[in-house]
Amino acid sequence: MFRRTQKLRLILSLAGAGALASQAATGQTREQGPWWPSPHGPQDQVGSANYVTPAKVITALSIPRTGQTYELGHIYEQGMPLYGERPWYMATVPGATPTSEAGGATHTEYFTGYIGQMGTQWDALGHQGENIRMADGSFQTVFYNGFTEQELTGNNRGVNGLEALGAEHARPFITRGILIDIAAFKGVLTLPAAYEVTLADVRGALARQNMSEATIEPGDAVLLNFGWSVNWGNPSKYNDNFIGRGDNEGSPGIGGEVANWLVDRKVALVGADTCCVEVRPRADPEVIVHHILFRKEGITMIENMVFEELARDEVYEFLLLALTERIKGATGSMVRPIAVR
Repeated sequence: MFRRTQKLRLILSLAGAGALASQAATGQTREQGPWWPSPHGPQDQVGSANYVTPAKVITALSIPRTGQTYELGHIYEQGMPLYGERPWYMATVPGATPTSEAGGATHTEYFTGYIGQMGTQWDALGHQGENIRMADGSFQTVFYNGFTEQELTGNNRGVNGLEALGAEHARPFITRGILIDIAAFKGVLTLPAAYEVTLADVRGALARQNMSEATIEPGDAVLLNFGWSVNWGNPSKYNDNFIGRGDNEGSPGIGGEVANWLVDRKVALVGADTCCVEVRPRADPEVIVHHILFRKEGITMIENMVFEELARDEVYEFLLLALTERIKGATGSMVRPIAVR
């Protein structure tokens, strides 16, 4: 198995090197590149959420039979795992002590933090881009649908957010959700740190659930349970930005094999109960799951989810409700994902 895996990685690496050599030979332009224009149109900023059509919404709304709901996100609070040095600070000014029955008190909050990139978070298409060489010999960072760094931050240098591909372009995710319980398939409470989930794992988990990959339809939301949320109360273990510090040994997740499979399925959304959906550390630093999902189809992600109750009740198909905040120019959003069975 080890030799077969190593051979597969070598083949993928050689294929990637060939693709890069081809790019360098032909060059790219703003109008045409290896993953753009998008199949959803050259000006599209929505991505795979385009597959959540009105017909898809109506079909998804017919799934629930009991009306039972499941929270798939964590509470936002001081002490939750925060990726790297991202801060979370919130303060409410207490009301004054009353001296009579007249009047009352009004509470408001002051917040400082990475509002779209902490806790249970949705990544917008402007979150990550990839560096490539253009036809004129220049190097540019290119995002979904060929949008460049210049188009995202070139005018205002990031003041007031991204100028394209911001969170305000997101559509509401009201669609069919599919939970793929990798942890249960492997017979563990949680996958070990740094474990890369294979396509064989995904297919095995689906078969255990009496499903198959043919079950996955365009516009579905695919959620992967690694069991990692059991570590949420231990930020040093859960978050893997600084591997080797404290209890941090990385986290389980998918690699390029499963990411490409998800792209082929034309899913609308991918979610997992880890900080990054992808395995950390990466087996191959050049294979970045965010890039693979964002590039051609524009598949966005929800990170830091929780599936303990959903997995306990073996709910594998459900109505998913996940509405992001319309924050102009944001690279992501807080989100409260709900499953309805």
